[in-house]
Amino acid sequence: MILIGVVCLLLVLGEYTSARLGLEPLDCVRASELCNQNSQCSSRYRIMRQCLSGGDKERSAMLASKECQGALEVLQDSPLYDCRCKRGMKKELQCLQNYWSIHMGLTEGEEFYETSPYEPIHFSEEFRHASIISGNATVCVWKPCNPCLDAAKACNLNETCKRLRSAYNSICSKTTPPQPSAGYQEPCSRKRCQKALRQFFERVSWELSYPLLFCSCPDQACAERRRRTIVPSCSHQERHKASCLELRRTCRSDALCRSRLADFHMNCQVTPHTVTTCPHDNYHGCLMSYVGLIGSDVTPNYSDSSPSNITMSLWCTCRGTGHQEHECEAFHRDFTHNTCLKNAIQSFGYSSEGGTLFVTEPSSTFLPPAGPPVIAKPAPSLHGNAIKPLDSACMFSTCANLQVSLD
Repeated sequence: MILIGVVCLLLVLGEYTSARLGLEPLDCVRASELCNQNSQCSSRYRIMRQCLSGGDKERSAMLASKECQGALEVLQDSPLYDCRCKRGMKKELQCLQNYWSIHMGLTEGEEFYETSPYEPIHFSEEFRHASIISGNATVCVWKPCNPCLDAAKACNLNETCKRLRSAYNSICSKTTPPQPSAGYQEPCSRKRCQKALRQFFERVSWELSYPLLFCSCPDQACAERRRRTIVPSCSHQERHKASCLELRRTCRSDALCRSRLADFHMNCQVTPHTVTTCPHDNYHGCLMSYVGLIGSDVTPNYSDSSPSNITMSLWCTCRGTGHQEHECEAFHRDFTHNTCLKNAIQSFGYSSEGGTLFVTEPSSTFLPPAGPPVIAKPAPSLHGNAIKPLDSACMFSTCANLQVSLD
């Protein structure tokens, strides 16, 4: 029995040491299991969870106590401190909650930008070069008159894409029954709509979902249909615009939304010293992080129906934020004036490859690490025989000047 115990201990220590040395990532679900196998770590972990319970004021007071600070000090040397989560993993929410049980105590909302709990997005060298080339030049390509229509046709040819797209459109377009006590009737069930949107983008291959979001448009009518792809009237638009800071606070109170927002900031934060203004010149990482926000309390979308001047924004305002107006504007500008995001969208929509992205990970939006792909059938090509344009189809020239810095 003693020998078995020693062997188990060595295995646990070996797994933890490998993770700390960066040999292999340790997800936060497994890190929690390892912590629970150690009496000191386990007891401090329970204390830390109690420290983070309650409202903001109570939490701040608790975290300042010696007991909470002592627990946090021990946990910073535990497997939980360096753990990360995989996008689309089976226990993603549990993993993220475990991550924030440590890191929320370290930051407590004081940091404007937070570190993403997700493992880094890997991309191939070919895609990096494609991003750099796109970032250095004006993209001018001849495309079919309506690539957005082609994207919709491609989705309809795939059973899973068609079913999940129809599902979220139906849920997001369904009005809620009037409530006698409510003076204002909600246009739909927002939570159900957001959940259906998340399911669509998590379960449908990005080769099919991204063209629906980021297709290039020849005119305003097309751009308006593109803007309505995620049914904004239900998915995120309220009757009155909330404060952007309140929107951020609401998001940060939820582990999933907080994680997606931190991931967006990490992968789309404007980086002046790179050619494309994206971190590591990684367009795909930015697009993935942007899509990850759809269906959350911080759901971004096109701000208008302009076919050429792409501007993304949140449904919020900075009016009435008083002395916090500067912070509010800075947060909102991460969407409205984000050249990395804008360049990534334009590079995808106006790419001569029809939006082809070179990635080294599996081809689902949040890239589950294991298991069979959700879509069994191969994605139909947007430019192959799966979709044949009409003989009379017209062509238009699309030119997009990729920006190199903030406006």
